[in-house]
Amino acid sequence: MRALLVCNPKATTTSERARDVLVRALRSETELDVEYTRRRGHAITLAREARKGGADMVVALGGDGTVNEVVNGLLHDGTGPDVPALAVVSGGSTNVFARALGLPTDWAEGTSVILEAIRAGRSRQIGLGRADDRYFTFCAGYGLDAEVIQRVERARLRGRKATPLLYLQSIAGNYVFDRDSRQPRISLDQPGADLEDHISMAIVQNTAPWTYIGERAIDANPEAHFDLGLDVMALRDMNVPSTVRTMTQLLMGRKEKGSDTPVGPHGKHVLRLHDLSEFTLSANSRIGFHVDGDFLGERDKVRFTAVSDAIRVVC
Repeated sequence: MRALLVCNPKATTTSERARDVLVRALRSETELDVEYTRRRGHAITLAREARKGGADMVVALGGDGTVNEVVNGLLHDGTGPDVPALAVVSGGSTNVFARALGLPTDWAEGTSVILEAIRAGRSRQIGLGRADDRYFTFCAGYGLDAEVIQRVERARLRGRKATPLLYLQSIAGNYVFDRDSRQPRISLDQPGADLEDHISMAIVQNTAPWTYIGERAIDANPEAHFDLGLDVMALRDMNVPSTVRTMTQLLMGRKEKGSDTPVGPHGKHVLRLHDLSEFTLSANSRIGFHVDGDFLGERDKVRFTAVSDAIRVVC
């Protein structure tokens, strides 16, 4: 089996020694090449070249941003039988995609799972989301969600670590000091349905959970699943009482009686849509947009589609 390991050298939970151990382990089962990312977007190029070169598998070592770039490189020229399989070794601070697949967050345990899967020939086909021309593995955001991520990225450039506290501070800062971010400026349009408007922010999920705070899973759309279409949670009004209520529901994670399934946010100011194949979010001005936790700038319209059986994952 020919494989490429794409390493983010800035991965927060692995050291150079750990990467050396990982390389030796993977070389025991594969004919392995190793490449290190040098800039944002580099993993897209590396994964695209691996597909063109006939690789059987690409292993992403890094956080959700590195995984997203590898996926977009693998699928740059479309889906198909020639797309290498994807394997993920957690190396970031949150690792939502890997955890959604049931993979360990510890890089050594994750490597063991991959090696066992290779020996057993075990993999699974999963669906992805697509926002315009960009695939995403677990979530995308439009509005406040994305603008908070932009604030976090700026803080990280100043040397702050991406901790749960930083995200909570960024949410509070955006809500208090950027009044535009909570205005109802978004509309959702899906084929065959009435237009949904007066939306302040929208979270789109391809699987659950939406994110983690430490070890606690945060479920905006608990029914989202790799085998289904896309789920949306949108907030119609972000006044103080409704926002506090929704944040409390997210953080508390109340479950259905007699079940382990979270209920998710609900109420008259919350719009929830399940298993959508396509829809468009548009705004009356350019607003923030992200996929898988990477801020991609501002847009006045984003078209979302669910892509079933998009990629094969070794897990």
